[in-house]
Amino acid sequence: MIAGTVNGVRGPVTEIVADPAYFDVLLPPSGLFITPVERGHAAFAYLFGEQSGQATFEPDGQTLRPPKMVVFGDGDQVQIRAGGQGARFLLVSGKPLGEPIARYGPFVMNTAQEIQQALEDLRKGTFVWGTRM
Repeated sequence: MIAGTVNGVRGPVTEIVADPAYFDVLLPPSGLFITPVERGHAAFAYLFGEQSGQATFEPDGQTLRPPKMVVFGDGDQVQIRAGGQGARFLLVSGKPLGEPIARYGPFVMNTAQEIQQALEDLRKGTFVWGTRM
């Protein structure tokens, strides 16, 4: 867990306006992960890596293999069950920012033009991976 709370344990990242929950979850075969998501918060899960197996995501009931992302509708909880090989996924939720969203692969920006600029910067070796405040 990076941010948020699971079973009364709080992650090290705190005091962010969007009140995020950010979990890196590894489930054993047929394992089940259930966590509350505050109503009104946006949430998504990203099933990744060749060793991730498959998982079924509720309440939508989608069964997916990696690399796939599921964006959840508004609700009170998400439930994810691993397939027979287990599953690994990121689960992220937080308050919506009320801004336009453009996404491509691991990039999330406000516009398609910003995504294109990030890809160009990556190709040129000038992409900035993070900043310190």
